[in-house]
Amino acid sequence: MKNRKVVTVSSLGFPQLSYPVKHGRDAVKAVMEHLAFQLSFVLPSHPDLIIFPEACDRYSTHTMAERKSYYEYRGDQIREYLAAVARENRCYIAYSAARLQADGSYRNTTELLDREGNTAGSYNKNHCVVTEISDGGILCGKSAPVIETDFGRVGMVICFDLNFDELRRKYFAQQPDLLLFSSMYHGGLMQNYWAYSVGSYLVSAVSGEECAVINPAGEKVSHSTNYSPYLTASINLDFQQVHLDFNWDKLKAAKARYGNGVTIFDPGRTGVVLLSSNLPALSSLEICREFEIELWRDYYNRSMAARHANIEP
Repeated sequence: MKNRKVVTVSSLGFPQLSYPVKHGRDAVKAVMEHLAFQLSFVLPSHPDLIIFPEACDRYSTHTMAERKSYYEYRGDQIREYLAAVARENRCYIAYSAARLQADGSYRNTTELLDREGNTAGSYNKNHCVVTEISDGGILCGKSAPVIETDFGRVGMVICFDLNFDELRRKYFAQQPDLLLFSSMYHGGLMQNYWAYSVGSYLVSAVSGEECAVINPAGEKVSHSTNYSPYLTASINLDFQQVHLDFNWDKLKAAKARYGNGVTIFDPGRTGVVLLSSNLPALSSLEICREFEIELWRDYYNRSMAARHANIEP
């Protein structure tokens, strides 16, 4: 049986189609061929999860009227194609696209398809750019769901969302193992900050830009290149964020007992390290409990409580 501590993720960073501009059936057919070509680079690695960039199935050169006409004709055709890919390859797929609603409005959505091609969950972009609303008729989402999968708990973020603490705090409170960031802008240091501050891995799929895996210590551990606009990486989701204060000797003792069964990743300068378990029968949380290693969240809360109890007059 596969060890579900370790999940293999693939991220695609291809640009949208532009020329020649197509419409109706021809446009949908061309998009399917485009997506199939991009998938051909990562499917041979048998990933558990494939992440597409924001608005992955539209033309960048359509006018707004042409785009809306295309969306109406497209309907669920691309979704059904990707659901078939998910079923055939026994993988999850995060499909990010604009969806037309029954009332004529749109949502900018990432839908997570499971290994059977069914909907595991979906996320509507909470913080749309103002022109998405005014010109595109896209309404902002209001929830930040965390989706249960067979490898961990997954949250999703889209593009402009990365600028807003309101959404980040919602995910911080729910403690997902993995954040999926589908986007048309890179976000720079915000990717690293979100991974560190939420305390989760973040995998980015950015159209025409670098895609990356950022670990919960805020460090980039895998990325695409200008030659290969995609990545595939295996990541261990059995981890804990630990501050070094009061834990130095405990971490050393855990490493002495379990050797390569424990990985302690230190990015330097922040005082926070990442403890991961490589042991099939023992989780990272169980190791921390065994050695009374205080987690970073708990130390943070203890520090805040001490501060509030001892504020100057």
